Amino acid sequence: MSEPQAQGWPVRFALRSAAFAERWFPDAYVFAVAGVVLVAACAMGFGASPAETAHAFGEGFWSLIPFTMQMAFVVIGGYVVATAPVVARFIDLLARVPKTGRGAVVYVGLVSMLASLLSWGFSLVFGGLLVRALARRTDLAMDYRAAGASAYLGLGAVWAMGLSSSAAQLQANPASMPPGLVEITGVLPFSQTIFLWQSIVLTAILILASLVVAWLTAPTGDAARTARDFVDVDEAKAPALPPRTRPGEWLEYSPLLTVLLSLLAFGWLFGEFASKPAVSAIANLNTYNLLFLSLGLLLHWRPRSFLDAVSRAVPATTGVLIQFPLYGGIALILTHAVGRGGETLAHRLSEVFVQVASTDTFALVMGVYSAVLGFFVPSGGGKWIVEAPYVMQAANDLQFHLGWAVQVYNAAEALPNLINPFWMLPLLGVLGLRARDIVGFTFLQLLVHIPLVLGLLWVLGLTLQYVPPVAP
Repeated sequence: MSEPQAQGWPVRFALRSAAFAERWFPDAYVFAVAGVVLVAACAMGFGASPAETAHAFGEGFWSLIPFTMQMAFVVIGGYVVATAPVVARFIDLLARVPKTGRGAVVYVGLVSMLASLLSWGFSLVFGGLLVRALARRTDLAMDYRAAGASAYLGLGAVWAMGLSSSAAQLQANPASMPPGLVEITGVLPFSQTIFLWQSIVLTAILILASLVVAWLTAPTGDAARTARDFVDVDEAKAPALPPRTRPGEWLEYSPLLTVLLSLLAFGWLFGEFASKPAVSAIANLNTYNLLFLSLGLLLHWRPRSFLDAVSRAVPATTGVLIQFPLYGGIALILTHAVGRGGETLAHRLSEVFVQVASTDTFALVMGVYSAVLGFFVPSGGGKWIVEAPYVMQAANDLQFHLGWAVQVYNAAEALPNLINPFWMLPLLGVLGLRARDIVGFTFLQLLVHIPLVLGLLWVLGLTLQYVPPVAP
């Protein structure tokens, strides 16, 4: 009996899904373009003019440029820090913990999900770097695809249930809310959203279920494809700094500029963390990126070493730079291309779901809607700003617990992340993989998560009572 046949049925199913994805799943760029075409066709089908649809796409194309650069710097900053000698040794130390390839896959998933509850950006980069370190262990025979999929579980499973939840952060801070929303929802502190016991139970179950699936579907033995089938795993180790060859390079090899620039950067960071809770400060992408870049600069010590690390990191940002603008175009077509009756496609989607809901079924209906729309508008905070006014008004009308409505959105909005390459790109850049390499495994997670998430949202929602909005 061949090794693949000797695997359990979950592994065989995972291998078939992976093989199908490797053969048929398009490059993430093709996926994004197809999404643009589909959404544009739907918008025009509901009455938006071609000119208005094109205008919305053009306006949206550049709308995510700040976020695109932030995500690119997530990759660059994480790579620069990880390739600093002292951090590389720490990650290698963590990579000694697992004893088997299958155990390593589960270990990566646990680290990724726990880290994502604090900061999704940290989870994305750190999980990928941990996989790279584990991949250098020849004794593990770890399946690189399955480990990459586990590193993505933080973004695909529970990130929005933690402190970096954009929706929960926005609802707890009235100054951040768009006009009109605070009158509908009032202020919803964390005690009414991510710190509800129902939310904690839901998060714990999702983590446990994700780890079980990761364990059951991780190929072993000859069925496992190691990192050496995909990348040069030793690439992550920074080469030795070449010697200085001319007098004009002395500042590149001197720590003087590093010290002066670090004083400025860490001075600003100190002010941020002193004036805000640490979890709020680190959840801000600008703060997170500056922290990592500053740490990378300081840990590399010499500007030449830092610049060499940045040069090696930049190619990993290619997918982010060329594809994120397409998602910006999709978002504005959905929300700004007005069709018949003065309604956008996003509002028409909401009507389909909200009109058929009752108090008891609102969690299910809203969960399905958020998951479907999240596949086309992969932006936790930005999409909530679009959805919240009419979704939360429906929750008020149906007297559904407002804080749990936020958590319904959070849990369901993460579902499409499991197969949507939008959020995968920074991780894929670190791993040197393509979306098709890991989506076969994340697809199986999605099959388990859909009924589990929707069922728990419905059942746990029945334990909560409606509380009228509280004005700020």
